[in-house]
Amino acid sequence: MTPDPYIDRAALRTLPLEEKAALVSGVGPYHTHAIPAIGLPAAEVGDGPHGLRTETGVEMVWIPSTGFPTGSALGATWDRGLVGEVAAAIGEEARAIGVQVLLGPGVNMKRTPLCGRNFEYFSEDPLLAGELAGSYISGVQSTGVGACLKHFAANNQETWRTEVSVEADERTLREIYLEAFRRAIEAADPWSVMCSYNRIGGVHASQNSWLLTEVLREDWGYLGAVVSDWDAVHDPVAAVRAGLDLEMPGTDGRSAGLIADAVRAGELDETVLDRAAERVVRLVERTLPGGRSVEGPVRAEGIVPGAELTDSQAAALGASRHHELARRASVAAHTLLRNEGGALPLDPASGRRLAVIGGFAETPRIQGGGSSGVQPIQVDTPLSAIRRIAGDDVAFAPGYAVPSTTFYTEEAWPTDLDERRRLIAEAVEVARAAETMIVFVGLPLSDEVEALDRTTLALPEVQLELLAALAEVGTPMIVVLAAGSAVTMDPWHDAADAILLTWLGGEAMGAATAEVLFGIAEPEGRLGETFPLRLADTPAYGRFPGKDRLVHYSEGVLIGYRWYDAKRIDVRYPFGHGLSYTSFEYSDPRVRAAADPQGGFEVELTMRNSGSRPGSEVVQLYVGELEPTVVRAPRELRGFEKVRLAPGAETRVAMRVTARDLAYFDEARSRWTTPAGAYRIDVGASSRDLRVSVSVSLGDEGIPEALRRP
Repeated sequence: MTPDPYIDRAALRTLPLEEKAALVSGVGPYHTHAIPAIGLPAAEVGDGPHGLRTETGVEMVWIPSTGFPTGSALGATWDRGLVGEVAAAIGEEARAIGVQVLLGPGVNMKRTPLCGRNFEYFSEDPLLAGELAGSYISGVQSTGVGACLKHFAANNQETWRTEVSVEADERTLREIYLEAFRRAIEAADPWSVMCSYNRIGGVHASQNSWLLTEVLREDWGYLGAVVSDWDAVHDPVAAVRAGLDLEMPGTDGRSAGLIADAVRAGELDETVLDRAAERVVRLVERTLPGGRSVEGPVRAEGIVPGAELTDSQAAALGASRHHELARRASVAAHTLLRNEGGALPLDPASGRRLAVIGGFAETPRIQGGGSSGVQPIQVDTPLSAIRRIAGDDVAFAPGYAVPSTTFYTEEAWPTDLDERRRLIAEAVEVARAAETMIVFVGLPLSDEVEALDRTTLALPEVQLELLAALAEVGTPMIVVLAAGSAVTMDPWHDAADAILLTWLGGEAMGAATAEVLFGIAEPEGRLGETFPLRLADTPAYGRFPGKDRLVHYSEGVLIGYRWYDAKRIDVRYPFGHGLSYTSFEYSDPRVRAAADPQGGFEVELTMRNSGSRPGSEVVQLYVGELEPTVVRAPRELRGFEKVRLAPGAETRVAMRVTARDLAYFDEARSRWTTPAGAYRIDVGASSRDLRVSVSVSLGDEGIPEALRRP
């Protein structure tokens, strides 16, 4: 990138030591240092991954912004282009507000569904997470706002998150917990990467030279800035020496003083400090549009934290256009898990008496808690949207009281037993008078919040009581489930005629849900994580959250669907699962050797919409080594494409698998190895709904020697 003319980079190395040391630490919670002498303004950073969050003062007052679906919902879209559109919209709002670096996306793996922050992350699979993160980064940075890929690395639980040491072998780290970062960096070059709070092998990520220098810089060739998570730095000198460039938030000069003293004492090479300072300058430089003055970011005219937006301010942010995009993204995330007897879509013209039950129909769960929370500009409620489509005579009963919540809360459900029984009894009477009931349930905000992990995969007790009572009525029951990660569904699962998972679908989720329920829109989502039958089946069970602030990843590379497939464990819904209102046929798979030095092969097949409605399908390609000599999953996701087809239409779908995609990390030789031998290629609608298969034999260089159908 051409250096900005306002910044005199040649003068950087001539700055006094104290000023260079100040550059590698922030100012206050959200700004970098300005150095007017070299034309360097301060840059402002802001959360978050699914909508812009900027705040002021100790009261944490937010500026309103569009609330998009959270990371797990975007992960369920399996749609690279759509994720890029959402990210670009967030970037546009950031530029309008004066934020130059957006703290997202997050690509941490879902080692356990109990992690309280899973709602922020795309998937349990590093390929899916890395691909979508690359699109997100490209979208944000297309607006001139920098992305900050986080949390690097192995930040897979919130319990003891600032102290816990992840004990994992290098193969597990590289294949599972680092791979999404590598893919995103290779695809999109994020302008910054945020290190995590936790320790890896006993060393905090912020001062882990193996992680920040050997892997990130030397192996991957990353040239951008490495930023700490907030208050994650324990030793600022060790952090800079290890490869950290910017400590956040500011420490009122304390860290700068320690770093300067270390240079004077010969404990820190000044060239190491120079490199860190240069990376911070380059980060700021990349966000500067032509003509920006050195005074730094200025908020869009009249927009201040805590105040409602005027019509003109909303227009300046693109609020109406972005709300429509949020609705479209939420539709794409809606995942139809169960649909017995074609219970969905509903027909609004049928005249059937409908009842909506559940407090979340009036007060929807649209996001999780913590630093990613936004003050949404406009929230659509499911009940209002349903009544707009089906009429105002749709009955409603809350069934349970929704906790009053803020963006960050540990508050659970109200405990007044008499009130609980009254609400359930009222809901039962409403259900008896209906011909179909739509029941809204899900996890409370207190279960999906930063700094806390879940203790159970079950729905709240009050909702289980409600579902049990409603099941006794016998009225057909549609369950609409709001959750940012997996839940268990005993004992109510079989009583539901349909289960529609909305995830945490953002401010326009209510309208999206109504459109999917009534067939105005198709449910396009597919699971980016496995929904297990029980907690005891999950990969980290018995090893989470660890002991004495140590957590051993003894399941190794077998997390998510890799674990369930390798152990032959039944699941409620497999990775990649999601039903449609139409049907698809897979046929004529063909494999040919790739015509480039990377080796590998290309897979093509025909997809046909064999149903009567338009719809989308996520075509998923899995590859497994047939006779591995090391522990490997039976199959791993190695490609995907989302296709939309009209009834009767067909198309050819092509996917590429490189030799690197087939490799495992050989710790003994400290290198990636693609074993020669036989591999099975499966293409299907989920990790356990495999429609067509082909086998391929690879030579020593990863070049196919023979192709055959099994």
